[in-house]
Amino acid sequence: MNKDNLPLLLLDNGSMMNVLNEGEFKVTNMTLEETKSLINMFHKDEILMCFTNSDITNIMFNYLGVDKNDYTYKQIHKMRVGQDGVVFKLYVTPSETQPIIKAEDGIEAKKIQNIYIYCQVISRIK
Repeated sequence: MNKDNLPLLLLDNGSMMNVLNEGEFKVTNMTLEETKSLINMFHKDEILMCFTNSDITNIMFNYLGVDKNDYTYKQIHKMRVGQDGVVFKLYVTPSETQPIIKAEDGIEAKKIQNIYIYCQVISRIK
């Protein structure tokens, strides 16, 4: 945990907007490897999950090689000075091609979107 015993917040697009109520913040883009390292610096009990998008936890945590712990969920409306958060930002674009594939059970599935994700660290500085 950081020097003030403030938990690391795990955020997505929507929950990030909730914490920007008041104060001054610094936001920095992070590589996926940096994101993994930052999360792994904290114990499970020092991390708060501030979103409910299971796709992020199921896909990204697996991709990053981060344990998908049962983090405590808490809706945060205000970050404290000195507190940090990892933001998983989703970026969705329409698919330029729409291939049709056969899913495992034989049903046809059509690609309609491309989903990208990038990570940022947000810190409240004042």
